[in-house]
Amino acid sequence: MQTVFRGRHFITLKDFTKEEIDTMLDVSFDLKRKFAMGIKTPYLEYQTIFLMFFEQSTRTRNSMEAGIAQLGGHANFLDTSNMQIAHGESAKDTAVILSRFGHGIAVRNCFWEQGNKYITEMAQHSSVPVMNLQCDLYHPFQALADLMTMQEKLGDVRKKKVSIIWAYATSHKKPISVPVSQVLLFPRYGMDVCLAYPKGWELPDWVIEEARKFAEENGGSLTITHDEEEAYRDADIVIPKNWGSWVTNQSDAVVDDALEAQKHWKCTEEKMKLAKPHVMYMHALPADRGNEVEDSVIDGPHSIVYDEAENRIHTAKAVMTLLMGGK
Repeated sequence: MQTVFRGRHFITLKDFTKEEIDTMLDVSFDLKRKFAMGIKTPYLEYQTIFLMFFEQSTRTRNSMEAGIAQLGGHANFLDTSNMQIAHGESAKDTAVILSRFGHGIAVRNCFWEQGNKYITEMAQHSSVPVMNLQCDLYHPFQALADLMTMQEKLGDVRKKKVSIIWAYATSHKKPISVPVSQVLLFPRYGMDVCLAYPKGWELPDWVIEEARKFAEENGGSLTITHDEEEAYRDADIVIPKNWGSWVTNQSDAVVDDALEAQKHWKCTEEKMKLAKPHVMYMHALPADRGNEVEDSVIDGPHSIVYDEAENRIHTAKAVMTLLMGGK
């Protein structure tokens, strides 16, 4: 078990070894058990974390706010439209001052080709850990909670077929950060990952190259297909979720002709029948019900989305405890 975490940044899980991720998961499970038993965990007493949001949030904001409170600390929620950032204050100046005020900074900035650069710049100038609450490229908290959920439900996840499937949605042009983080993490745990999407919704080439390398090193595999049914067939876990066509089309437009031509990319009961009988349906939420997925699937017996969402708080607490406290 690797135990040296204090003061490190949490921007992408690629920055951590598999053994270090195992430690994060071990702490997450321990905190979840203690939460279930009502055992207090005042590991970060009187510590303050600043939560900077450039976009809306439900699970991420509340898992961090409730999580730090359960650890004995306090969160300051910062809507960046009400900060001097809105008047042009730099990432450097913001990071230097906030890190002098408290013990951690967490940021959500998903603007394409801006978010990761902004968070990385903050980390360069912060004297406390900077955590990525989702950017244009990565969502490490979500991927960690997804992996925790899979281990809970499946035990040994090696050689399990996990299908990350693009799905039609019109709510907004979503970041690619969830599928990117998943396709980079799951092969490290020996899973057989199937990435399915219609042409035009590719992930960056470097992501695929790194994912294939992780698969080769850890006994997993990565298959890419444009055939939706191939992804569902014999799957142990399916994760049908929309992401935007940012790699091939940088337009902010949510709905266009290319998107409308893909309405059939939807998770239905019929497609779920192609998977293994015990298949589990996952989604980072919020789901675009009726577009991405039928209600009968997300509300049905194969769905584990609420267990997955709950694990966001336990993994958030683990990461904060390790980076802001500990050794």
